[in-house]
Amino acid sequence: MERVSNINIRAIEPEDLDWLYGIENDAELWDIGQTNVPYSRYCLHRYLSETSSDIYADKQLRLIIETKKEKKAVGIIDLMNFEPRHQRAEIGVVIAKPYRHNGYAREALRQTIEYSRSIIHLNQIYAFVGEQNQASRQLFESMNFQQTTCLKQWLRTEEGYEDVVVYQLFL
Repeated sequence: MERVSNINIRAIEPEDLDWLYGIENDAELWDIGQTNVPYSRYCLHRYLSETSSDIYADKQLRLIIETKKEKKAVGIIDLMNFEPRHQRAEIGVVIAKPYRHNGYAREALRQTIEYSRSIIHLNQIYAFVGEQNQASRQLFESMNFQQTTCLKQWLRTEEGYEDVVVYQLFL
């Protein structure tokens, strides 16, 4: 039976600038990633104009998660820190707040895993997830990622330091 999906993942387009600006400058997301400063429109415009959307050239691939029916951007899924020699990449997914809990992250992760396996032939993908981020932990565990280690005091948050769980999926 063929799987029916309600989302597409697609390359980022110049028309995504304002939406991307909103996501990148959402301070609530800064605790879960590496960014802790706002991005200017100019900086994001340059990124959009310079990215080739080729993981081999850029060592990363940023994809927009959009609904099939409305063609509405609801999130971003990234493959980053790509290591061609070792055929591995880090994965991260963000769903905009109004669209969470609709299965978009799970379906985007499923599609990106399949793409990673069959098109770019990765050996593994991995994710760093804050120990307190139960929704993301459940997502990765439901997609057969294995918890392989814990990095102590890895993320600095307003409440102090948080441990990070490393998840790996061998393709």
